Amino acid sequence: MSDQLKPIIEALVFASPEPLTIKTLFKLLEDEPQEDVEAALAAVEADYDRPGGLQLVKVAGGFQIVTRPELHEWVRRLFHERSTQKLTVQSLETLAVVAYRQPVTAPEVSEIRGVNTSGVLSTLIERRLIKVVGRKKVIGRPFLYATTQEFLIRFGLSDLKDLPNVEDMAEAFGLEIAESLAETSTAEDEPLPVQELGDAPRQQESVEEAAQVKESTSDDKSSIH
Repeated sequence: MSDQLKPIIEALVFASPEPLTIKTLFKLLEDEPQEDVEAALAAVEADYDRPGGLQLVKVAGGFQIVTRPELHEWVRRLFHERSTQKLTVQSLETLAVVAYRQPVTAPEVSEIRGVNTSGVLSTLIERRLIKVVGRKKVIGRPFLYATTQEFLIRFGLSDLKDLPNVEDMAEAFGLEIAESLAETSTAEDEPLPVQELGDAPRQQESVEEAAQVKESTSDDKSSIH
């Protein structure tokens, strides 16, 4: 293994704006034997397995060098993060329903939560935490929503299999939807291809459709700024 391979991999992981996958590393370092790339990556992991300000984590199917969770408050001070950037309880509950029941429609989310969630879904799309993945093959053909790679990155998950059980998640975030999620089950939906959705601006139609399904309180229509 080349002496420069380990620092090269460390630099690539650090500089990548998104989690860097092993497949991408193989492509970038195509002149190097794959087993050497894997060994060098493992050596970088070992270097970061120590007390310090940074850590190498596996998230969203790739690798990232990030600050340690216990130091996040200090990093927030650097960037002057405002409390208004945090997700509201309503947004967290809606995001949880999508995460555990995906693919799921806006009416199904509203039924589980018991309130109209059209405004919250729109906000989560803007925050790139959920996306439209197709249409459900029922009357009206409502949009189906699922989580994004940004969702995995934001919550430090390698993939959806890393999601905690519903009860633990609800307790950690102080949510009250664990029982509703446990009692409901979504049938296997076969979404229509995303290509059939047309231009991207049509995603906003899903919000309008959901608003017509159920008249409810307006407390969830507040957006996160």
